[in-house]
Amino acid sequence: MSAFEKPQIIAHIQKGFNYTVFDCKWVPCSAKFVTMGNFARGTGVIQLYEIQHGDLKLLREIEKAKPIKCGTFGATSLQQRYLATGDFGGNVHIWNLEAPEMPVYSVKGHKEIINAIDGVGGLGIGEGAPEIVTGSRDGTVKVWDPRQKDDPVANMEPVQGENKRDCWTVAFGNAYNQEERVVCAGYDNGDIKLFDLRNMALRWETNIKNGVCSLEFDRKDISMNKLVATSLEAKFHVFDMRTQHPTKGFASVSEKAHKSTVWQVRHLPQNRELFLTAGGAGGLHLWKYEYPIQRSKKDSEGIEMGVAGSVSLLQNVTLSTQPISSLDWSPDKRGLCVCSSFDQTEAEDTHTSSF
Repeated sequence: MSAFEKPQIIAHIQKGFNYTVFDCKWVPCSAKFVTMGNFARGTGVIQLYEIQHGDLKLLREIEKAKPIKCGTFGATSLQQRYLATGDFGGNVHIWNLEAPEMPVYSVKGHKEIINAIDGVGGLGIGEGAPEIVTGSRDGTVKVWDPRQKDDPVANMEPVQGENKRDCWTVAFGNAYNQEERVVCAGYDNGDIKLFDLRNMALRWETNIKNGVCSLEFDRKDISMNKLVATSLEAKFHVFDMRTQHPTKGFASVSEKAHKSTVWQVRHLPQNRELFLTAGGAGGLHLWKYEYPIQRSKKDSEGIEMGVAGSVSLLQNVTLSTQPISSLDWSPDKRGLCVCSSFDQTEAEDTHTSSF
């Protein structure tokens, strides 16, 4: 690919905020997105913005008692577009942004802050029931069905005598039919654990030596294909999830990036081989994954094992002097993304060329 063919990353809109932004998410089927965070006075905030004539218009500001750490639309219908959030008090709430005074669902999910949340079974993505997964500093990962009050449908916690680890990131995957579904969780000590929700069992675990900041399957609604894990110490790993070897697990390739913590990874919704990483030095890097000629081979004993592909950097840009803490691709407009950084600027970015 020549320099002239490379996609460009252009910042369209940048906006300063008077609070700390922890997460941002596009509202499906709209030119709107939400930002979540906390005011200096210690309360939580959700803001709803719309892109109008090349600028941002604030449509709604919702202040809540606890700082809001993370949010997802993944378990809602396209008609309702309810936002599920996790807060510093360990609470899971689901909000109707049209009438946000009281949550439509609420549960005290964890004893400590909810660091990460993901949803599946909504938006026409993934088979099966709508579910939400949360990961917390209390060491537990819990799966919630919004139709069922109070108790989680699954609770993955440290076994007796095992040290609890701070869970930093969670992701759904493998939701290609009514029965199959997995949750992947990443922890502060570098552990990655893959939980099979159908069999309620730990399917696989590994350790990447540094805290796992972000995990994402390239698609939630297909048989597991690829998983990207980003970490402290300027590195990310891509696992080929098609072939699991009984002792070696999944094949992977790792790449150094950003020269700082890789805070986030997000796959382009319209092309799962492209993904964006966000770094601690305020940069965005756009990557392309190339599959090997053969994705599996037989080991010396004739057992199938995976073969990892390779990654190449397509483009990068520096948007901020501070870490980019959250990132989300528009599901509707290819190449448009929103990201937030800790200098309290909201940046809109888009690729102007097609891939």
